Amino acid sequence: MGGLTASIRLAHLGYAVTVFEARSSAGGLASSFEVGGLRFDAGPYVLLDRPGLDWAFQRLGLDLGSEIPLVRIEEIYDVRFESGRQVQIYGDRHRSAEAMEKSWPGSAKRYLGFVGELEIVHRSVQPLQYVATPGWRSLVRTGAVRHAPFLMRGLRSALRRSGLASEIVDALSIWTHIARQSLDEAPSLLALVPALIHTVGAFYPRGGIGVIPSRLAEEAETLGVTFRFDTKVGKLRFDTRPAVVVDGELLEFDAIVSNAGGVGTYLELCDPTPPGAERLRELALQSPGRCTYLSMASPEAPYLRFYLGPEGCEVLAQPSLVDKTQIRAGRHPARLISAEAVAIDESWWTDMAKCRKTLAVRMPSDWGKEFHLYQNSMNPVMTARLARRGRLRHRSPNVKGLYLVGSSTHPGQWVSFCAISGILGAEAVHEDFAG
Repeated sequence: MGGLTASIRLAHLGYAVTVFEARSSAGGLASSFEVGGLRFDAGPYVLLDRPGLDWAFQRLGLDLGSEIPLVRIEEIYDVRFESGRQVQIYGDRHRSAEAMEKSWPGSAKRYLGFVGELEIVHRSVQPLQYVATPGWRSLVRTGAVRHAPFLMRGLRSALRRSGLASEIVDALSIWTHIARQSLDEAPSLLALVPALIHTVGAFYPRGGIGVIPSRLAEEAETLGVTFRFDTKVGKLRFDTRPAVVVDGELLEFDAIVSNAGGVGTYLELCDPTPPGAERLRELALQSPGRCTYLSMASPEAPYLRFYLGPEGCEVLAQPSLVDKTQIRAGRHPARLISAEAVAIDESWWTDMAKCRKTLAVRMPSDWGKEFHLYQNSMNPVMTARLARRGRLRHRSPNVKGLYLVGSSTHPGQWVSFCAISGILGAEAVHEDFAG
């Protein structure tokens, strides 16, 4: 996503752009694939930041609503616990609060008050998404400085203020549990997800997440961007001019924008490894986990069904519930993802998945091989420290001519934040060359 938006933005700014893509199509982990006559998402499975994606499309001269048909999800997710208790999250805040009240009396008022507070914070900090390196000046300029204490906290501290039961807190922070991350390490910004759900809403593109990068690739080609598919870059060299090594050939450019993952770019692609980059080996990396792709006869709402047990977190995603174009011959696709590359306990969802058939299984090593991932990982785990620092910089501080885009540079929602990152990275290139 970052590479695609960067290429379009650079083309708009008048640059000749060549995209090297190791796979046969664009999109990376945001792309889709087909198995057993059904189409599945490769990576993300829900959009929680439509305004961010709107912003990115506008910067590219495109209208998101016209280009990508988005379906709003009302029954978004539930979380089941080993105890048998359950938390349900709907698009409507009052419906969510009422469901909590039935199991935890007194929760409705607390939840509605907490979400109201989060909305105020979100409106204030949202403009920071569109700043390459937000700092104290950005906080002051946007007025977000008054929320500095919130931004400096960890997720556990931010959620503790709600006064909600531990199961509800776990349900609100379920995205952290998928990453196998402690609430103390996670950034407080993840607490804003409920505010996003109840204001912006959760969406799913008709046809799957993969339609987004497909449309961007079409736009890039229309603007004259050259794509070289099935072409894996071996090394990046910066001896005299920035250059890529492809099949032993050295190809020079004025600048290189890498969407290959920031850590992998520095530690695997750069030749030699830049000074100071070795510290990146200390970063915890997020695994794509094990995924089982299924066809099912009768999925039931909600769209996402989580199970949080002693061994970790698992989720069943059922896109055909919100996107009827996903139905083929009466079968419904679903996806099960586990944060660990181990045999998983499927008993919690087998009763829901009637007439199911396993079509494919992906292990972390399979993800790494197919998508050319550094150490079979998607990106560094988003810790509170990395969120405050903005992860890796778009403009490399120690390699002239190298720029980074993608999830390593912009923490948060994969699709929208990576799209934003590509534009910010492209504009960093333009600032250097236009200046």
